[in-house]
Amino acid sequence: MEARFDYYGTATGKKVTKYINSAGRAGEGSGLADATVQLVLLRASQINGCGACTDMHYKDAVHAGEQPERLNMVAAWREATVFTDAERAALELTEESTRIADAAGGVGDEVWANAAKHYDDEQLAALISTIAVINAYNRINVICRTPAGNYRPGQW
Repeated sequence: MEARFDYYGTATGKKVTKYINSAGRAGEGSGLADATVQLVLLRASQINGCGACTDMHYKDAVHAGEQPERLNMVAAWREATVFTDAERAALELTEESTRIADAAGGVGDEVWANAAKHYDDEQLAALISTIAVINAYNRINVICRTPAGNYRPGQW
């Protein structure tokens, strides 16, 4: 597959990418576990059908020491026994936030309460920001048909 548009090769694309990357780093130091961030990035990318982001976040997570077996189970996290209760709450929030159009009223109170039970305010802010940023990147890459499969950890 070839990209239909080289978004990242444009001045506007480079500028937007710079700001999105800055927003993505804003949650650093919040106390949200890196493993949780990696799971969220991968799950949102899977849901959105973003091959480029799925490829990148799987490979980055493995490179950072995450177990491939856990990453393989992200798409079926509800049935998997390899995630903590906090990770499961983050994955549930990721799904409802990413599939926002599928749920009348957006994220349900029960899903929110479950996340709030496991994360403090700073961690919740980082989690929300991570979900928002990856959804933005997923949309850019899906619209442009950014090809997947050739990413190398640390490339970007």
